[in-house]
Amino acid sequence: MHTSRSPLPRLPATGDALLRLVASCRAPAHLPSLRAAHARLLLLFHLHPSHPSTAPAIVKLIQAYAACAALSSARAVLDSSPDRSTILFNVLIRALTSASLHRDALRLFASMRPRGPACVPDHYTYPLALKSCAASNDLLLGLQIHSVIAKLRLDANRYVAHSAISMYARCGRPDDAYRVFDEMQNRDVVTWNAMISGFARAGLFDRAVGVFREFVALQCSSPDAGTMASVLPAMGNAKAEDIAFVRRVFDEMHFKELISWNAMLAIYANNEFHVKAVELFVKMEKDGVEPDEVTLATVLPPCGELSAFSLGKRIHEIIKRKRMRPNLLLENALMDMYASCGCLKDAKEVFDSMSARDVISWTSIISAYGKHGQGREAIDLFERMQGHGIEPDSIALVAVLAACSHAGLLDVGKHYFDCMTSRYRITPKAEHYTCMVDLLGRAGCISEAYDFIMTMPIDPNERVWGSLLGACRIHSNMDIGLVAADNLFRLVPEQTGYYVLLSNIYARAGRWADVTLVRGVLASKGIKKLPGASNVELGDRVHTFHIGDRSHPQSEMIYQKLDELLGRIRGMGYNPEVEATLHDVEEEDKEGHLSIHSEKLAIAFLLINTSPGTPIRVTMNLRTCGDCHLAAKLISTITSREIILKDTNRIHHIVQGVCSCGDYW
Repeated sequence: MHTSRSPLPRLPATGDALLRLVASCRAPAHLPSLRAAHARLLLLFHLHPSHPSTAPAIVKLIQAYAACAALSSARAVLDSSPDRSTILFNVLIRALTSASLHRDALRLFASMRPRGPACVPDHYTYPLALKSCAASNDLLLGLQIHSVIAKLRLDANRYVAHSAISMYARCGRPDDAYRVFDEMQNRDVVTWNAMISGFARAGLFDRAVGVFREFVALQCSSPDAGTMASVLPAMGNAKAEDIAFVRRVFDEMHFKELISWNAMLAIYANNEFHVKAVELFVKMEKDGVEPDEVTLATVLPPCGELSAFSLGKRIHEIIKRKRMRPNLLLENALMDMYASCGCLKDAKEVFDSMSARDVISWTSIISAYGKHGQGREAIDLFERMQGHGIEPDSIALVAVLAACSHAGLLDVGKHYFDCMTSRYRITPKAEHYTCMVDLLGRAGCISEAYDFIMTMPIDPNERVWGSLLGACRIHSNMDIGLVAADNLFRLVPEQTGYYVLLSNIYARAGRWADVTLVRGVLASKGIKKLPGASNVELGDRVHTFHIGDRSHPQSEMIYQKLDELLGRIRGMGYNPEVEATLHDVEEEDKEGHLSIHSEKLAIAFLLINTSPGTPIRVTMNLRTCGDCHLAAKLISTITSREIILKDTNRIHHIVQGVCSCGDYW
């Protein structure tokens, strides 16, 4: 069978032109041209494997073969040259290291010295060898190489020192890395970045931030994008003052590369500073900085957390304009954003339009339907996922169990929990047990839920007991509620939410002396309830409201609107649920206290500033109280507005007085 080949380009006639052609070969598709040019060079210069050749030509050939992913050919070029100098070995070792062939790189490095004095490793070779030691976690060889470096006094070379710092850090020896760093007389920004990154990689976040602060204080040189990228892993659970310090450094940078913006965005997003993340992205847009996939994937979750639907929609348009799809990371983030904003239809459209889906994609859409109270649809999606040959993982099982819980599908939830071990071979974790306790509690099976906890093979954690206590509040089960509360107070004595739940149980039972007792315990321990906060998006801004907030420029209008709304819903039979206010407020002021809860202020603000028919989206930092939930249902009726309240427990999708949660959350 005859096969046609693409004709090779006409080759240059001179040696210099041929070498320029060799240097231009930088991809596997160029390999035929490279081989032809190599053959012509051999003929032109009468070269033969045993004939010496000029080092520049050999260097260019090795580099070109490496760039074309033909590393065996690059090695053959080196082996065929009798004039094997250190520089040729360095070129090939660098190529092997760049291709992550670290063992091959180290074997080639080890073969150098036996070849004679022309092949002695130098200050370019040793850093490459140390890099391969770090990547292959070969501490013993790294120690031997560093010992040779010290004897040759090459450790004064900053490039060598950087590699030693990185090697020790990646091999789990951060103190040795710091010793090398501390002994350096001249440190540049790369040195500092290596040490910051080294501590961060070792999980020594405070030390990483400490070196970052020292670097800035000494003003050794200006922090660069690498500095921001180095400190980022250390900021996963950072103190507020450290985050503020990093932001000041970021603001003072004269030139910010995209990686610096992305790092600062990630620091805010990873530490749940969602408002600041959104504000930074808006500033980035105004400064004309073009985002990439990393930027958008980083800012989409904060958009979802804040229900910043308009900004999320705008980001979706950027993704379309830049033709960034297909991209699983972005598409999964986009789907989560829409679901978190209460836009289940948009989330499903993203899901349906994906050319490929992984278990995260399926889990996200299952979770979205579950949080919106559409348990049957969530289960159908779970079964469809398996029909597509994707096995559920531990997180997917959490999503489907939570969906059963939110929809009150007790028998279905029990079935899937049993399937975890019998069918999927997944050992249940605390989060799966929490879902089951919540499922049983929602169904009113309080005693069964308690017995289930007692037979768990792992120690129940705060969330397990918290789910039981919440169920006891809903179903007014005093006896088991006290047991759950007792366990919670031992596990998390400073968590105010559980004191509030216990107080609710006492209040529903009319045991006001016990309510007072709980308030006294809170006061004696100096425990303050976390202030409620509600966030809403309007235009390019996220507005935050707190209980009794009068700091907003539109406060007077907001309170007037709220008075009007409360007056109208009272005419529909609304009576404030005063049991929702349990401490720090005198009895006679409880109704007034409830009327100024943050979510009510946020709803009034959006009703003033948006046109009729626009959905109201409010995100809270706490579980919404029963009074605000009832008020929101009635307000949705009198204003004909769809209200989406997202609290820490679930999404409440309220339309014409009916909530997707079925009044259980």
